[in-house]
Amino acid sequence: MAPRILHVDDSEDMRAIVLLALETIGGLEVVQCSSGAEALIVAVSSKPDLFLLDVMMPDLTGPQTLLRLREMPQFAATPVIFLTAKAGPQDIVDLMAEGALEVITKPFDPMTISEQIVAIWKKSMRETTQILL
Repeated sequence: MAPRILHVDDSEDMRAIVLLALETIGGLEVVQCSSGAEALIVAVSSKPDLFLLDVMMPDLTGPQTLLRLREMPQFAATPVIFLTAKAGPQDIVDLMAEGALEVITKPFDPMTISEQIVAIWKKSMRETTQILL
């Protein structure tokens, strides 16, 4: 089983690359948004299993978008992966503290990112199942 992914990035070029990498190459189901505000609306109807959020966006940043999504009960525990070009050691620590499963840095390998995301998601699902048991 693979996750339905809500990808949020303000860059049209990055959305195109991620869509190609995840849907065409990886066979994953992806819904995309160009802003955090749009994601807050689209998330309700798309019911994603995983959020893939850009960090640096105008208006609502990735972490701010995540905080707003977490206010919705149905997304309180939805896993998130941040996708960012700003990935210094402290940035990664901060994003993980925000609740990220992982931080993937740009540029990434479009041939392997879908496998990477699915592996991260499956690991989180196993850990969640173990906690529930």
